[in-house]
Amino acid sequence: MSVVLPDFRLDGKRALVTGAGRGIGLAIAQAYAKAGAEVTLCARTKAEISEAAAELRAEGCRAEPLALDVTDIAAFEHAIKTQPAFDVFVNNAGTNRPKPLSEVTEEDYDAVMDLNLKAAVFCARAVTSRMVAAGRSGSVINMSSQMGHVGARDRTLYCASKWALEGFTKALAVELGSFGIRVNTICPTFIETPMTRPFFENPEFRASVLSKIKLGRLGLVEDVIGGALFLASDAAVLMTGSALLLDGGWTAD
Repeated sequence: MSVVLPDFRLDGKRALVTGAGRGIGLAIAQAYAKAGAEVTLCARTKAEISEAAAELRAEGCRAEPLALDVTDIAAFEHAIKTQPAFDVFVNNAGTNRPKPLSEVTEEDYDAVMDLNLKAAVFCARAVTSRMVAAGRSGSVINMSSQMGHVGARDRTLYCASKWALEGFTKALAVELGSFGIRVNTICPTFIETPMTRPFFENPEFRASVLSKIKLGRLGLVEDVIGGALFLASDAAVLMTGSALLLDGGWTAD
């Protein structure tokens, strides 16, 4: 009996990536398109995703922009209902407001929790409801963080949102397993993106981060692509309710 190699291609699959205008979301959308998927790039900034989609189409890929704010639950749900069901959903849009709890305001709480948790929950509801109704199996990937598994100074809100997302992911995996829909998280360490780059201009902060990453370097968006492609593909067909830690060893001790 010969071993059949796993298939990481996404030919024939429809993929939706939120927060796809830049950083990790854009990199994942590009990777999916180049792996054969028909990709919808979703973000608030229409110019960014329109340009990214146009560049992918110029390379022979299939890509379309979807400009909307995922915190507008009704608008997102309407957009999903007007399209064919997706096979892959990357729940990537997120934010952070690092500060001591003594300085956290209600506005900070609402900004972080509304995007990182509330929008993630209701976006997943919209996409998976459409998948179930259409009889489509597939993969939901919630973008979590190593901070969904540990704590850190000045990150009470962020940790709260990501720990909650981890619990939500496990529960949804139980709920949707019988429909053939897999639900997992990706948990990166600190990745250099437009959102995080200003933080690393502080030498003390950069040094403290590097002291915890056992591989001795910050992550790059390219480091997340492999895990995202794996979870979206049939190579991960038996994986659900799990967290894929891409943390450089941060949580190992």
